[in-house]
Amino acid sequence: MSDHHDRARRLLDRAGRTFAEQAGFTLHDKPSPLWQLVVLATVLAKPIQADMAVDAAAELRKAGATTPQGTLDLTWQQRVDALVRAHYRRFDESTATRLEQSATLVLDRWHGDLRELAAEADGDTGRAADLLQEIPGIGPAGADIFLREVQDAWPWVRPYFDARALDGAEAVGLPTGPGELADLVAGDDCARLAAALVRVTLDDHLAAAVRDG
Repeated sequence: MSDHHDRARRLLDRAGRTFAEQAGFTLHDKPSPLWQLVVLATVLAKPIQADMAVDAAAELRKAGATTPQGTLDLTWQQRVDALVRAHYRRFDESTATRLEQSATLVLDRWHGDLRELAAEADGDTGRAADLLQEIPGIGPAGADIFLREVQDAWPWVRPYFDARALDGAEAVGLPTGPGELADLVAGDDCARLAAALVRVTLDDHLAAAVRDG
């Protein structure tokens, strides 16, 4: 096994948990987890501490925002309260509003089922990113988060390593080509590797531990 394979395995062992897993849900190609990933991408894309954003997604899920309709069934104040419980205070009110807007759009545009978005993208990752950005609160960063996390549930997205993940690869001395990175792990570990590479960019000590063995 090459040094790169050893390093990738070490990285997965230390930090190979997707942000969806951290938020408390398992990502499958089903309407509810795909919507929960929209919520996660919305809160993670803000300039706020990642762990706090993940906690915010978890609190929203516990409150009932597991589907677009479930999100709309919550009052605006209930969404704010869930965010505040996670100390997601700077963007609590605007995010509560955005989630209402995004749930409404996903219901109207794709009948609450983002598998319809995937069908509309027809295997084109760039088109999927454009469609995701039609959702209020999902910009380029949010689309990257969604596609990084969803790539093992939507294999046609693989390999998806955005600029943030590639920065992490460079930081630990791994190849910076998406195909090269994908070759270092099992086919269904790309999302875990992408998440781990992002975590490296948030933690210099983790980067050094992975790089130096």
